[in-house]
Amino acid sequence: MEESLKPFLLLSDAVIITDKNHRILDVNKAYEDITGYDREQILGFRAGILKTKLTSKSTYQDMYDALNQQLSWSGIFVNKKKSGELWHSSISITPFLINEDCYYVGVFRELEHLQDGIYIAEGRRSNIQAALLKVLAISCEIRDPAIEEHLTRVQQLTGQLVNAHNERLELGLSQDYVQSIVHASIMHDIGKSGVPEGILYKPGPLTSYERIIIEMHPLIGVDILEKVNAELDDDFFKEEFNIAKNIILSHHEKWDGSGYPHCLKESEIPLEARIVSVVDVYDALTSRRPYKEIWDRQKSLDFIREHRGTFFDPSIIDTFVQIV
Repeated sequence: MEESLKPFLLLSDAVIITDKNHRILDVNKAYEDITGYDREQILGFRAGILKTKLTSKSTYQDMYDALNQQLSWSGIFVNKKKSGELWHSSISITPFLINEDCYYVGVFRELEHLQDGIYIAEGRRSNIQAALLKVLAISCEIRDPAIEEHLTRVQQLTGQLVNAHNERLELGLSQDYVQSIVHASIMHDIGKSGVPEGILYKPGPLTSYERIIIEMHPLIGVDILEKVNAELDDDFFKEEFNIAKNIILSHHEKWDGSGYPHCLKESEIPLEARIVSVVDVYDALTSRRPYKEIWDRQKSLDFIREHRGTFFDPSIIDTFVQIV
Protein backbone atom coordinates (compact mmCIF):
# COMPACT_ATOMS: atom_id res chain seq x y z
CA MET A 1 0.00 0.00 0.00
CA GLU A 2 1.16 3.55 -0.65
CA GLU A 3 3.18 4.76 2.36
CA SER A 4 1.78 8.30 2.21
CA LEU A 5 -1.67 6.98 3.18
CA LYS A 6 -0.58 5.22 6.38
CA PRO A 7 -0.90 8.32 8.63
CA PHE A 8 -4.67 8.08 8.18
CA LEU A 9 -4.56 4.82 10.17
CA LEU A 10 -3.54 6.82 13.26
CA LEU A 11 -6.93 8.57 13.46
CA SER A 12 -9.14 7.76 16.45
CA ASP A 13 -12.11 7.04 14.17
CA ALA A 14 -12.34 3.78 12.22
CA VAL A 15 -10.38 3.97 8.97
CA ILE A 16 -10.43 1.70 5.92
CA ILE A 17 -8.18 2.09 2.87
CA THR A 18 -9.06 0.38 -0.41
CA ASP A 19 -7.75 0.22 -3.96
CA LYS A 20 -9.63 1.43 -7.04
CA ASN A 21 -11.66 -1.82 -7.06
CA HIS A 22 -12.70 -1.24 -3.43
CA ARG A 23 -10.59 -4.13 -2.13
CA ILE A 24 -9.32 -3.61 1.39
CA LEU A 25 -5.65 -2.70 1.64
CA ASP A 26 -5.56 -1.78 5.33
CA VAL A 27 -7.69 -0.87 8.36
CA ASN A 28 -6.80 0.60 11.74
CA LYS A 29 -7.33 -0.65 15.30
CA ALA A 30 -10.55 1.35 15.74
CA TYR A 31 -12.03 -0.36 12.68
CA GLU A 32 -11.13 -3.78 14.12
CA ASP A 33 -12.68 -2.89 17.49
CA ILE A 34 -15.96 -1.67 15.99
CA THR A 35 -16.51 -4.37 13.36
CA GLY A 36 -15.07 -7.34 15.23
CA TYR A 37 -12.96 -8.30 12.19
CA ASP A 38 -9.19 -8.74 12.62
CA ARG A 39 -7.14 -6.86 10.06
CA GLU A 40 -5.61 -10.06 8.64
CA GLN A 41 -9.06 -11.60 8.15
CA ILE A 42 -10.36 -8.97 5.75
CA LEU A 43 -7.34 -7.74 3.79
CA GLY A 44 -8.07 -8.34 0.10
CA PHE A 45 -11.84 -8.58 0.61
CA ARG A 46 -14.12 -6.00 -0.96
CA ALA A 47 -15.25 -3.23 1.39
CA GLY A 48 -18.85 -4.44 1.00
CA ILE A 49 -18.16 -7.28 3.44
CA LEU A 50 -20.09 -5.22 6.04
CA LYS A 51 -22.92 -4.32 3.69
CA THR A 52 -26.59 -4.87 4.60
CA LYS A 53 -29.86 -4.41 2.71
CA LEU A 54 -30.88 -1.80 5.29
CA THR A 55 -28.78 0.80 3.51
CA SER A 56 -30.77 1.98 0.51
CA LYS A 57 -29.63 1.23 -3.03
CA SER A 58 -29.79 4.93 -3.81
CA THR A 59 -27.20 5.62 -1.09
CA TYR A 60 -24.76 3.15 -2.63
CA GLN A 61 -25.47 4.49 -6.11
CA ASP A 62 -24.77 8.06 -4.98
CA MET A 63 -21.50 6.88 -3.46
CA TYR A 64 -20.37 5.02 -6.58
CA ASP A 65 -21.33 7.92 -8.84
CA ALA A 66 -19.22 10.32 -6.79
CA LEU A 67 -16.21 8.02 -6.40
CA ASN A 68 -16.18 7.13 -10.09
CA GLN A 69 -15.74 10.82 -10.78
CA GLN A 70 -12.96 10.91 -8.15
CA LEU A 71 -15.08 13.11 -5.89
CA SER A 72 -15.33 12.86 -2.10
CA TRP A 73 -18.56 11.43 -0.67
CA SER A 74 -20.19 11.25 2.76
CA GLY A 75 -23.33 9.51 3.99
CA ILE A 76 -24.94 7.12 6.47
CA PHE A 77 -24.56 3.33 6.31
CA VAL A 78 -26.31 0.59 8.26
CA ASN A 79 -23.63 -2.12 8.40
CA LYS A 80 -23.27 -5.49 10.08
CA LYS A 81 -20.48 -6.43 12.48
CA LYS A 82 -18.82 -9.84 12.47
CA SER A 83 -21.12 -10.80 15.36
CA GLY A 84 -24.18 -10.03 13.23
CA GLU A 85 -25.02 -6.91 15.26
CA LEU A 86 -26.12 -3.91 13.22
CA TRP A 87 -24.36 -0.57 13.53
CA HIS A 88 -25.05 2.85 12.02
CA SER A 89 -22.09 4.82 10.82
CA SER A 90 -21.38 8.18 9.29
CA ILE A 91 -18.70 7.72 6.66
CA SER A 92 -16.61 10.09 4.59
CA ILE A 93 -14.72 8.61 1.63
CA THR A 94 -11.97 10.53 -0.12
CA PRO A 95 -10.21 9.41 -3.32
CA PHE A 96 -6.43 9.90 -3.64
CA LEU A 97 -4.65 9.70 -7.00
CA ILE A 98 -1.03 8.66 -6.40
CA ASN A 99 1.32 7.70 -9.24
CA GLU A 100 -1.71 7.21 -11.51
CA ASP A 101 -3.25 4.72 -9.05
CA CYS A 102 -6.48 5.56 -7.24
CA TYR A 103 -6.98 4.79 -3.54
CA TYR A 104 -10.00 5.42 -1.32
CA VAL A 105 -9.73 6.41 2.36
CA GLY A 106 -12.92 5.88 4.35
CA VAL A 107 -13.35 7.37 7.84
CA PHE A 108 -16.20 5.87 9.91
CA ARG A 109 -17.87 7.18 13.03
CA GLU A 110 -20.18 4.82 14.94
CA LEU A 111 -23.36 6.82 15.53
CA GLU A 112 -24.64 4.61 18.37
CA HIS A 113 -21.74 5.79 20.52
CA LEU A 114 -22.21 9.52 20.02
CA GLN A 115 -22.87 11.30 23.32
CA ASP A 116 -26.25 12.59 22.14
CA GLY A 117 -27.73 9.08 22.13
CA ILE A 118 -28.81 6.49 19.59
CA TYR A 119 -28.95 7.51 15.95
CA ILE A 120 -32.27 7.01 14.19
CA ALA A 121 -32.40 7.22 10.41
CA GLU A 122 -34.57 10.04 9.06
CA GLY A 123 -37.08 7.74 7.38
CA ARG A 124 -37.46 5.62 10.49
CA ARG A 125 -37.82 8.71 12.69
CA SER A 126 -40.60 10.02 10.46
CA ASN A 127 -42.45 6.68 10.49
CA ILE A 128 -42.23 6.43 14.30
CA GLN A 129 -43.57 9.96 14.75
CA ALA A 130 -46.47 9.36 12.35
CA ALA A 131 -47.42 6.04 13.96
CA LEU A 132 -47.37 7.36 17.53
CA LEU A 133 -49.36 10.49 16.67
CA LYS A 134 -51.95 8.33 14.93
CA VAL A 135 -52.25 6.02 17.93
CA LEU A 136 -52.63 9.01 20.24
CA ALA A 137 -55.27 10.59 18.03
CA ILE A 138 -57.34 7.41 17.70
CA SER A 139 -57.03 6.68 21.42
CA CYS A 140 -58.48 10.08 22.26
CA GLU A 141 -61.50 9.54 19.99
CA ILE A 142 -62.06 5.80 20.47
CA ARG A 143 -65.79 6.28 21.16
CA ASP A 144 -66.51 6.80 17.46
CA PRO A 145 -65.98 3.58 15.44
CA ALA A 146 -65.68 5.58 12.18
CA ILE A 147 -63.10 8.01 13.52
CA GLU A 148 -60.03 6.19 12.21
CA GLU A 149 -61.31 6.38 8.64
CA HIS A 150 -62.05 10.10 9.05
CA LEU A 151 -58.63 10.82 10.52
CA THR A 152 -56.88 8.86 7.78
CA ARG A 153 -58.82 10.68 5.05
CA VAL A 154 -58.05 14.06 6.59
CA GLN A 155 -54.37 13.18 6.83
CA GLN A 156 -54.16 11.96 3.22
CA LEU A 157 -55.99 14.94 1.78
CA THR A 158 -53.95 17.33 3.92
CA GLY A 159 -50.82 15.86 2.37
CA GLN A 160 -52.17 16.43 -1.14
CA LEU A 161 -53.31 19.97 -0.36
CA VAL A 162 -50.19 21.24 1.40
CA ASN A 163 -47.91 19.86 -1.31
CA ALA A 164 -50.06 21.26 -4.12
CA HIS A 165 -50.36 24.65 -2.39
CA ASN A 166 -46.63 24.81 -1.77
CA GLU A 167 -45.94 24.05 -5.43
CA ARG A 168 -48.64 26.32 -6.91
CA LEU A 169 -47.61 29.42 -4.96
CA GLU A 170 -43.91 28.51 -4.81
CA LEU A 171 -43.93 29.02 -1.04
CA GLY A 172 -40.63 27.22 -0.53
CA LEU A 173 -41.92 25.24 2.48
CA SER A 174 -39.32 22.74 3.66
CA GLN A 175 -40.09 19.04 3.30
CA ASP A 176 -39.70 18.62 7.08
CA TYR A 177 -42.35 21.29 7.70
CA VAL A 178 -44.70 19.81 5.12
CA GLN A 179 -44.30 16.33 6.59
CA SER A 180 -44.89 17.68 10.10
CA ILE A 181 -48.19 19.22 8.97
CA VAL A 182 -49.28 15.89 7.49
CA HIS A 183 -48.29 13.98 10.65
CA ALA A 184 -49.94 16.49 12.98
CA SER A 185 -53.19 16.85 11.00
CA ILE A 186 -54.43 13.57 12.44
CA MET A 187 -54.49 15.21 15.88
CA HIS A 188 -56.91 18.01 15.00
CA ASP A 189 -59.92 16.84 17.04
CA ILE A 190 -58.36 15.10 20.05
CA GLY A 191 -60.13 17.63 22.31
CA LYS A 192 -63.48 16.05 21.47
CA SER A 193 -62.56 13.28 23.92
CA GLY A 194 -63.52 15.79 26.62
CA VAL A 195 -66.98 16.50 25.20
CA PRO A 196 -69.95 14.46 26.54
CA GLU A 197 -71.28 11.93 24.04
CA GLY A 198 -74.82 13.30 24.39
CA ILE A 199 -73.62 16.58 22.94
CA LEU A 200 -71.03 15.23 20.52
CA TYR A 201 -73.47 12.86 18.78
CA LYS A 202 -76.70 14.79 19.28
CA PRO A 203 -78.86 14.35 16.16
CA GLY A 204 -80.69 17.67 16.49
CA PRO A 205 -79.63 21.32 16.85
CA LEU A 206 -77.40 22.25 19.79
CA THR A 207 -78.53 24.63 22.50
CA SER A 208 -76.40 27.72 23.17
CA TYR A 209 -74.99 25.99 26.27
CA GLU A 210 -74.11 22.85 24.28
CA ARG A 211 -72.50 24.98 21.58
CA ILE A 212 -70.24 26.59 24.20
CA ILE A 213 -69.13 23.14 25.37
CA ILE A 214 -68.43 21.98 21.79
CA GLU A 215 -66.38 25.10 21.16
CA MET A 216 -64.19 24.24 24.14
CA HIS A 217 -62.74 21.19 22.38
CA PRO A 218 -59.74 23.00 20.81
CA LEU A 219 -58.68 24.18 24.27
CA ILE A 220 -59.21 20.70 25.72
CA GLY A 221 -57.13 19.25 22.88
CA VAL A 222 -54.23 21.61 23.52
CA ASP A 223 -54.35 20.73 27.22
CA ILE A 224 -54.10 17.01 26.37
CA LEU A 225 -51.22 17.64 23.98
CA GLU A 226 -49.27 19.74 26.48
CA LYS A 227 -49.63 17.08 29.15
CA VAL A 228 -48.30 14.43 26.78
CA ASN A 229 -45.48 16.74 25.72
CA ALA A 230 -44.54 17.45 29.34
CA GLU A 231 -44.35 13.72 30.06
CA LEU A 232 -42.16 13.03 27.03
CA ASP A 233 -39.94 16.12 27.45
CA ASP A 234 -38.08 15.16 24.30
CA ASP A 235 -37.02 17.07 21.18
CA PHE A 236 -37.98 14.00 19.11
CA PHE A 237 -41.58 15.30 18.76
CA LYS A 238 -40.94 19.01 19.29
CA GLU A 239 -41.71 20.19 15.75
CA GLU A 240 -44.73 17.89 15.31
CA PHE A 241 -46.18 18.95 18.67
CA ASN A 242 -45.76 22.66 17.93
CA ILE A 243 -47.55 22.27 14.61
CA ALA A 244 -50.17 19.95 16.13
CA LYS A 245 -50.87 22.61 18.77
CA ASN A 246 -51.54 25.21 16.06
CA ILE A 247 -53.84 22.83 14.18
CA ILE A 248 -55.76 21.69 17.26
CA LEU A 249 -56.22 25.22 18.59
CA SER A 250 -57.01 27.06 15.35
CA HIS A 251 -58.63 24.70 12.83
CA HIS A 252 -62.07 26.16 13.69
CA GLU A 253 -60.93 29.76 13.23
CA LYS A 254 -62.35 31.46 10.12
CA TRP A 255 -60.76 33.76 7.60
CA ASP A 256 -63.21 36.59 8.46
CA GLY A 257 -62.62 36.31 12.23
CA SER A 258 -65.96 34.67 13.07
CA GLY A 259 -64.48 31.35 14.21
CA TYR A 260 -63.44 30.01 17.60
CA PRO A 261 -61.90 29.87 20.17
CA HIS A 262 -59.97 33.18 19.69
CA CYS A 263 -61.67 34.84 16.70
CA LEU A 264 -58.43 34.98 14.74
CA LYS A 265 -58.62 36.16 11.16
CA GLU A 266 -56.66 35.90 7.93
CA SER A 267 -52.89 35.44 8.44
CA GLU A 268 -53.32 35.45 12.23
CA ILE A 269 -54.44 31.85 11.72
CA PRO A 270 -51.40 29.55 11.29
CA LEU A 271 -51.04 28.19 7.76
CA GLU A 272 -51.27 24.58 8.92
CA ALA A 273 -54.61 25.30 10.64
CA ARG A 274 -55.98 27.07 7.55
CA ILE A 275 -55.13 24.03 5.44
CA VAL A 276 -56.58 21.42 7.82
CA SER A 277 -59.78 23.45 8.34
CA VAL A 278 -60.65 23.15 4.63
CA VAL A 279 -59.93 19.42 4.55
CA ASP A 280 -61.81 18.76 7.80
CA VAL A 281 -64.95 20.57 6.64
CA TYR A 282 -64.90 18.87 3.24
CA ASP A 283 -64.59 15.41 4.78
CA ALA A 284 -67.33 16.20 7.30
CA LEU A 285 -69.66 17.28 4.48
CA THR A 286 -68.98 14.17 2.40
CA SER A 287 -69.43 11.83 5.40
CA ARG A 288 -72.47 10.77 7.39
CA ARG A 289 -72.80 12.45 10.78
CA PRO A 290 -75.46 12.02 13.52
CA TYR A 291 -76.82 15.46 12.63
CA LYS A 292 -76.63 15.24 8.80
CA GLU A 293 -76.67 12.93 5.81
CA ILE A 294 -73.85 12.58 3.28
CA TRP A 295 -73.52 15.45 0.85
CA ASP A 296 -72.39 14.60 -2.67
CA ARG A 297 -69.07 15.86 -3.96
CA GLN A 298 -70.51 18.72 -6.03
CA LYS A 299 -72.68 20.09 -3.21
CA SER A 300 -69.73 19.93 -0.83
CA LEU A 301 -67.44 21.73 -3.28
CA ASP A 302 -70.10 24.38 -3.84
CA PHE A 303 -70.20 25.01 -0.08
CA ILE A 304 -66.41 25.29 0.06
CA ARG A 305 -66.40 27.75 -2.86
CA GLU A 306 -69.23 29.83 -1.36
CA HIS A 307 -67.20 30.38 1.79
CA ARG A 308 -63.99 31.34 0.02
CA GLY A 309 -62.83 34.53 1.73
CA THR A 310 -65.25 34.19 4.65
CA PHE A 311 -64.61 30.85 6.33
CA PHE A 312 -61.52 29.87 4.36
CA ASP A 313 -58.26 31.34 3.04
CA PRO A 314 -59.06 32.20 -0.64
CA SER A 315 -55.69 31.04 -1.97
CA ILE A 316 -56.01 27.67 -0.23
CA ILE A 317 -59.51 27.22 -1.65
CA ASP A 318 -58.16 27.88 -5.14
CA THR A 319 -55.61 25.11 -4.67
CA PHE A 320 -58.14 22.78 -3.05
CA VAL A 321 -60.62 23.08 -5.92
CA GLN A 322 -57.84 22.21 -8.37
CA ILE A 323 -56.87 18.98 -6.59
CA VAL A 324 -60.41 17.85 -5.73
